[in-house]
Amino acid sequence: MSETAIRVADVTKIYKLYDNPKDRLKESLGLTRKKCYQEHYALNHINFEVKKGETVGIIGTNGSGKSTMLKLITGVLTPSSGEIQVDGRISALLELGAGFNMEYTGIENIYLNGTMIGFSRNEIDEKMQEILDFADIGEFVHQPVKSYSSGMFVRLAFAVAININPEILIVDEALSVGDVFFQAKCYRKFEEFKQQGKTILFVSHDLGSITKYCDRAILLNKGEKIFEGTPKETVDIYKKVLVNQFEPSELETDEDANDITKFSKDKDWKKSIQVNPELIEYGEKSAEIIDYALLDENGLITNTFMKGTVFSVRMKIQAHKEVKEPIFAFTIKNLQGIELTGTNTTYEKAEVPPMEPGDIREVTFTQRLDLQGGEYLVSLGCTGYQDGDFQVFHRLYDVCSLTVISDKNTVGYYDMNSEVSLR
Repeated sequence: MSETAIRVADVTKIYKLYDNPKDRLKESLGLTRKKCYQEHYALNHINFEVKKGETVGIIGTNGSGKSTMLKLITGVLTPSSGEIQVDGRISALLELGAGFNMEYTGIENIYLNGTMIGFSRNEIDEKMQEILDFADIGEFVHQPVKSYSSGMFVRLAFAVAININPEILIVDEALSVGDVFFQAKCYRKFEEFKQQGKTILFVSHDLGSITKYCDRAILLNKGEKIFEGTPKETVDIYKKVLVNQFEPSELETDEDANDITKFSKDKDWKKSIQVNPELIEYGEKSAEIIDYALLDENGLITNTFMKGTVFSVRMKIQAHKEVKEPIFAFTIKNLQGIELTGTNTTYEKAEVPPMEPGDIREVTFTQRLDLQGGEYLVSLGCTGYQDGDFQVFHRLYDVCSLTVISDKNTVGYYDMNSEVSLR
């Protein structure tokens, strides 16, 4: 008996892109021999295997081919070349509710979807109560799904897919919707599946989930598989891809690999991170923040960090006038705009010498990152006192994002790193 649940062998998927719809018609009717299209490689010679009982994540930027790969595995699409073998009954959450009839009630759609997957009516009847309990949408299950809210729709679709006892579960970003309590319920179901030795393959932009739940991870970029390994290794490479600092040569040799992505005083730092195009900037600019970066514990410029690691906020400030008492600062806010933490050189009792016109000074704040997993915004500031009056020289509000990846979140905004002892 094979131990392989999914085998993808040299799979390529090519789409034909036509400049004009008439060209597609001409080609289909055989009216032209000229090539009227461009070939787009959604996937290019992809190879990997998923063992039975494994949980494997697929990550990558938008357009990297992640969803296409899942659709090929589930048979929604056909590869242009290569071979895909699947051993086991699949339940797939690619586009939640894609097989639902909007005019049918929730109950009718449960039977419809169950039948499409290959279950008899009696088998669906046996699972019906589990599905209803998991969806938890009450009497709405007897109403047409066109009347459902998006949250109710998602709950029912997920409940159907996850409770029909598949051998292989394939999920495409399904858990990015729904409230936090429903997501928690879904992840508990993931844990049950893992304990039962079932196979899970899922795509997610939630790198914390990839790190926490996956045994391995696969990184796709522009249709090619560029890395496969432990979740942490894969996420580290992905961080480089996100800021255009990945070089394929890094995977070929370890020698001097870090030199490619290490922080350099000579480079334009902010070009290596994702900067907010709608940042708010103000100040009279006696001193100006001319460059900035976020760095991980290895000196890599990035927007993405593992919770519990050391990271740094670095700024370069240039004086255009005499500044007698400069103060450098940064703050971190959540997406709702609430300031969660921050500091400045005054709070930290760091003495900053006066600056003369043309002076350039660098400041680095280094600290342990104990914020919960999630998305945050970083703001930078240069203020100070001139002749006893407080002045704002330059502030950059919400200048860049900060993504925290976590495999353990606690209550609130930050982790107190509690130690538990039992007797």
